[in-house]
Amino acid sequence: MPQPHMPRRHFIATVGAASLSAPAVSLATGPSAAAAPSSAPQTAPAGSPHALPYPTLHRPFAMPGAKDQDWTGALLVAEGEARFAVRIGLVTAQGQLLREKMTNYLWRIGPMAPDGAFRQVRVSTDDRTVMPAHLDALHEVITHPEQWEESAVADATAKLPQLQAKYEQTQHDKREIQVRYARTSDGCGLVGAVTALDDDTTVVLELGTPWGESAAFALDGQDLTGSAPGVLDASRTGHVRLSPTEPADTAGCYATLADLTSVATGGSGTPGTTLGALVYHLTKGRTLTFTARIGDRPQAGDTPEAHDIERALTAAAAHVDDTGLTGSGPVGRAADAVRNALSLNTNYDRDHQRNFVLWGWGGGGGLFTGWDSAFDAVDAALVSRPLALQHETDIFDAAAPPNQVPLTGPRYDQQNSGPMHAYAVWRLYTKFGDRTVLEKAYPHLVTFYDLLREWDTDGDGLLETPYFGDRIGGRGNHLGLDDSPVYADYHRIPKKGGSGDARDNTDLTDVALNSYYALFAETLAKMARVLGKRRDAARFAERYATIKRRLNARLWHAEKGLYLSRYLDGTWNEVVTPTVFYPLFAGIATQGRARTLIEDHLLNPEEFWGDYVIPSVARNDPTYCTGGPVHPRSEHFKFFERYGDGTAPEQWKGACWPPMNATVYDGIKRYGFDNVAGQFAARSTAMYLNAWDKENWFPESFDPEPGQSVMDAAVDTAWRTYSWSNAMAVQGLHELLCDNPWDGDPAALMFGSLSLPGTNTLANVELRGHTYTVSAGPRRTTLVRDGRTVFRATGARVAVRNFVLTRSGATFDVNADGPARVEVFPGSGAARGRGIPAGRSHVAL
Repeated sequence: MPQPHMPRRHFIATVGAASLSAPAVSLATGPSAAAAPSSAPQTAPAGSPHALPYPTLHRPFAMPGAKDQDWTGALLVAEGEARFAVRIGLVTAQGQLLREKMTNYLWRIGPMAPDGAFRQVRVSTDDRTVMPAHLDALHEVITHPEQWEESAVADATAKLPQLQAKYEQTQHDKREIQVRYARTSDGCGLVGAVTALDDDTTVVLELGTPWGESAAFALDGQDLTGSAPGVLDASRTGHVRLSPTEPADTAGCYATLADLTSVATGGSGTPGTTLGALVYHLTKGRTLTFTARIGDRPQAGDTPEAHDIERALTAAAAHVDDTGLTGSGPVGRAADAVRNALSLNTNYDRDHQRNFVLWGWGGGGGLFTGWDSAFDAVDAALVSRPLALQHETDIFDAAAPPNQVPLTGPRYDQQNSGPMHAYAVWRLYTKFGDRTVLEKAYPHLVTFYDLLREWDTDGDGLLETPYFGDRIGGRGNHLGLDDSPVYADYHRIPKKGGSGDARDNTDLTDVALNSYYALFAETLAKMARVLGKRRDAARFAERYATIKRRLNARLWHAEKGLYLSRYLDGTWNEVVTPTVFYPLFAGIATQGRARTLIEDHLLNPEEFWGDYVIPSVARNDPTYCTGGPVHPRSEHFKFFERYGDGTAPEQWKGACWPPMNATVYDGIKRYGFDNVAGQFAARSTAMYLNAWDKENWFPESFDPEPGQSVMDAAVDTAWRTYSWSNAMAVQGLHELLCDNPWDGDPAALMFGSLSLPGTNTLANVELRGHTYTVSAGPRRTTLVRDGRTVFRATGARVAVRNFVLTRSGATFDVNADGPARVEVFPGSGAARGRGIPAGRSHVAL
């Protein structure tokens, strides 16, 4: 807390830039840092119903972003939950103020940290709804009319001049800014900067409240100040000050947002106390610096020098890579992108006063308790232990959506949300050894599992697909698979009894649903053993064995060598999608059947293999890319029809989906197909990086074939910041280093790869209380724990699993692509090593 007459230099010391020798880490790791440190959960705020042991945030705190799509803003929260928001708005050439909801205006993301220690974004008035690829596509249609329907050619001919003119005007009028924030070491303040990247740029520094809370704002010299009662404790008053290093061209406090907007865009507005704004007209290259500070008493007006703020921001940016997830190499470099993407989508739950990961919907949508968020938890665990634990804790405090079975936790209308959140919770345990979320989630998951029996239409122990209506595009919604052609022809059967879920039964015994059902039982058995619930563990283990036996007996099509869904009359549903591999994910395929699936189908380029994997329908299936016309003779626009229309691969008719890829990858890895797993992970990561490098997007889904100039970045550009997209790149990162979620010691590690291209590194990965760095290449693989090398292999590529290090040695299983030497460096005693042959070996050193 600054003192009333704090000297200017004292404030900047709290930022960590009082001198050139000040360590960058002091920017955000003081005793009141905003994010809970990874070593221990923190006390919940006063008045919060959610106390220990679940990780939360200290008060007061300041955190950039943290409010839905408020990408250029910051959230500040005081004791008693008094809330304030700093926002940076950008005025377009047409006089429109862009503020909040800025997903479509994002141009560059990062570097940034998930705890808000540093954040950098670039936003532009160009929303990229018209891009050069769109214009090229229309040119292609007009130039080659024989490949398109006459109506499509006419549409292109009419739209091209309009869109060309719109694009040129947009580029002429384009205004772009770069926004940077760093949090002070005590967590109670921010330093920031806005840089104009174009001439004639108008920006607005706004101080208000994030969700319309009651507050009063005023001008104090060139600063804006504010005060507000606590939302949870109205007897506590929070105070905030926004201090620029130079006076604004226009400054004031206003009665409404409409008044502020009018003033910012050149008009007039009614004065008031609802929110304040500082308006600046910047030339290209000019940078505006500022500070913001929050506390339980009025904040001192001590503004640092602009050059001190710049030094603090530079130090904070460098610190991100020093301490956050980072990597290098063709696959490893995706670590930085994943860290930045998940940091961007880190959001604040105002109801439970903790952070979570936004799921999608163009960057918004709040906390989603479906299967999407389970992938977000697993991915976030690579980036930030506190974020992952807060996110998944939030899931199990969430009430059911309206008009659904009233379960707390995963939403019941998606039958795979329970299994996938069980898997996510288990992986948080295997990654961190933390039982708190396990204990919280377990009873909710057991309730979810026991309700699933209502979808066993014929009582044989396997589940049939719930009836989701006659709309073909929604028949797969029970698994989030929307218009998947697998579900086009099931038949409705009236349901008797059940949970109160209004959906009827059907006659389709679903491979995917029953694979999730088996995984659910297996995961609950593991959880029960950890929690000391022996009877539960026995019950779920028996259920897992039963589902495994019955699925193998009923849903294996011996002639085709595939797991396929089947109708109750015995006929097969012969639509082939990646769900044929889901029994690998659940561990229920025999080793022989697993090999058949991989060698005869996954690696078959006529079905699933290719530069882009894995299409959501087999390439040779009649339903592949039937969502619209296909123009095979067009090299780059085979799926383009009309500007603004959906395309042939959409949605689950060929497009590649991150959760599907992640599920298939985990199945391949689980069964020990290390070479294929590496190749698959490399392809998934390359698709992700293609979109990231070109557009800085992490999209909901991907085109199934490379080189499609409109489609290869994202199926739909409205879904540019979709969190589960990171599951594509996380496959490659998990290939380098991850926990062991399957059989064996849950504290064991897996690392190394037989087939990732080049040499890749992954650094600053937290697992079981230690920080790891791994480097894996053609002739050397090294694992470093807490700054000390603990494993080295030389002479060949290796994939290591079940790695357990003790003070006296290590045990592990290793798969090598040639003869190699392996060494371990235990905590005591000399290094130990031995030679290993090509292939698989069990090693004890």
